[in-house]
Amino acid sequence: MNISVGAGRLHWDFPALCAAMSSPFADTEVDRYRAPALDKGLDILELLSEQAQGLTRAEIVKAMGRSPSEIYRMLERLVARDYVTRSTEGDRYALSLKLFVLAHRHPPVNRLVAQAQPVIEAFATAVEQSGHLGLYDRGNITVVAQVDSPHKLGFALRLGARVSLVDTASGHVLLAFQSAERRAEMLAAHEALEGEIPLAEAELQARLARVRADGGWVGASLQTEGVTDLSMPVLGPDGHAVAVLTCPFIRRIDRHPGPDIGATRVLLAAAASALSIS
Repeated sequence: MNISVGAGRLHWDFPALCAAMSSPFADTEVDRYRAPALDKGLDILELLSEQAQGLTRAEIVKAMGRSPSEIYRMLERLVARDYVTRSTEGDRYALSLKLFVLAHRHPPVNRLVAQAQPVIEAFATAVEQSGHLGLYDRGNITVVAQVDSPHKLGFALRLGARVSLVDTASGHVLLAFQSAERRAEMLAAHEALEGEIPLAEAELQARLARVRADGGWVGASLQTEGVTDLSMPVLGPDGHAVAVLTCPFIRRIDRHPGPDIGATRVLLAAAASALSIS
């Protein structure tokens, strides 16, 4: 690129300047800090985020135009760190909810929790019961939003509590409203929690079928005597559950009537519907 001075004025060689600007060395600030391995991992995550049913390794290799060996290594690391799940058959990969869970640890991305909190508060006030929102988290469920009963009597789970995927109302609802493949992946990642009651596969599948037919769960708690669990799915655009809204219902037997379990079920379904994404 030539710059000359004539009659007190600068003369730029614009063709040379344009060529320099379009050269691979022009964007030095971007190139200087490139991390190819990180770029590769982020490319995989972005690709999988657009695929509800996941992709096989061969499909990922084809889509990214990379060698099978480097994609294999990167997928293994993403699976090991729980950012990606691998199917039980071993050759289909899908995005996990770990990024979603990480996002909820950071204030700017508490969107679902922020939206859910006033909805749960309104529900709890209306039915005089507690309520909580659960998300799938590494094989089980984590409570990410919770509201106590406004009355002196009530039963509630603490915020951040982890509950079982296989022997709770929340777990059954979350599992019931998934694709068969995603459900198998979630169950494969499950690790039993303290006190968990094991269920035979046939019994679990029968329960999930009933939950799907009923649109949710209403039944005696499998952990606490005297509690009736009501759970409803919070659905995403694909009709699969992204979260579960649960009320551990306690029936009062004194002279204070309070809403009955039927009314509570209707209001819980309305609250879950309000949080669902169409």
